[in-house]
Amino acid sequence: MDFLRPASWEEALAAKAEHPTAVPIAGGTDVMVEINFDHRRPEYLLDLNRIELLREWEVGEENVQLGASVPYTRIMEHLRAELPGLALASHTVASPQIRNRGGVGGNLGTASPAGDAHPALLAAGAEVEVESVRGTRFIPIDEFYTGVKRNALQPDELIKTVHIKKAGGPQQYSKVGTRNAMVIAVCAFGLALHPETRTVRTGIGSAAPTPVRAKEAEDFLNAALEEGGFWDNGKIITPSIAKQFAELASGACNPIDDVRGTAKYRRHAVGIMARRTLGWTWEQYRGSARTLEGAA
Repeated sequence: MDFLRPASWEEALAAKAEHPTAVPIAGGTDVMVEINFDHRRPEYLLDLNRIELLREWEVGEENVQLGASVPYTRIMEHLRAELPGLALASHTVASPQIRNRGGVGGNLGTASPAGDAHPALLAAGAEVEVESVRGTRFIPIDEFYTGVKRNALQPDELIKTVHIKKAGGPQQYSKVGTRNAMVIAVCAFGLALHPETRTVRTGIGSAAPTPVRAKEAEDFLNAALEEGGFWDNGKIITPSIAKQFAELASGACNPIDDVRGTAKYRRHAVGIMARRTLGWTWEQYRGSARTLEGAA
């Protein structure tokens, strides 16, 4: 196994073009596990740790540009207000040591359905900027996952930046695991309210071959909230709406039985998380609406 260690982004792109099978490594929290257990033996490892721009982020008027190697710890410390769903997901990643090393780019590159960042990125509506010596592409997060541990990257492309809209409303994230730390998700659920478009987006992890959105649940809830005037009147969402949303979210799953949980349990747990995160986010929304009314 050869170890490639470029000193700049341009050198990294050139190395990837010359060695398309090279496996990028930054935090190494996924790749090194596979290598240590001899599940993977790449011909080349492409070390990206000397490339500073991958560890940088920028908060603009509407979006956050998040470098692929920004550690989860930094997201938790510095981007909690702008990216609350992703910050909550970051809290659930493994241990403090791994949160100091791992980043969103690694989750995206590995594309495991159990990756902790995926539900939050789907719910927020992120876009992935990838680059090669041939140029730059922007891939909507909905189009990024193409199969079990497969993504839309071309062999010579590297993930550079993740573009995520700053939260315009409450976001939540929930994860089921066998313990509170150092655990792969049995299943996970992310939900984001987007008051500016009067829509709700979801993300489900570890309950299908790829991370997925519960689109039928979203469509149902978007219609129910609009028809009932909930965005304007701030009423409590009725139990019947919450129940139907949860059932549709559960129906979006296509899980398997494995050592971490059964398919039946995963579907049930996703429904519970959908109902709970809806309740949490809507209560936050109602609270913020009351605060604005009081200030007026």
